[in-house]
Amino acid sequence: MSGSEPLDYTGAIAVIGMAGRFPGAPDIGSFWQNLKNGVESISRFSDDELLAAGVDPALLRSSCYVKAGGCMEGAELFDAAFFGFAAREAEYTDPQHRVFLECSWEALEHAGYCPEGSGGAIGVFAGCSMNTYFI
Repeated sequence: MSGSEPLDYTGAIAVIGMAGRFPGAPDIGSFWQNLKNGVESISRFSDDELLAAGVDPALLRSSCYVKAGGCMEGAELFDAAFFGFAAREAEYTDPQHRVFLECSWEALEHAGYCPEGSGGAIGVFAGCSMNTYFI
């Protein structure tokens, strides 16, 4: 290319907003600070805490069982009405799904887009992991 031809952006995408919620970090800014500062965000659990959470006592006796995990705060604070859910429906919706909806909206806000009046296609790429919340 000589630099005089127009670039073809057909089918191109642009990542312009980001959101996330992580153990020890309610947003991407906090997550970055934790990374920069070497903050450990994994929680260690006592046998009593794990038993109360329903972990099998035989599993706790195993030397292979790791009594630690990432706990995410605020998973129970879902605003059902904002997302058009009845309170009972939100109660039965997987916490990971509720957090996904919240993060999707936060990503749109971070990008400066309102989905109702965008005039074009808007998409949210998301990833998640196994649901292991301790609330």
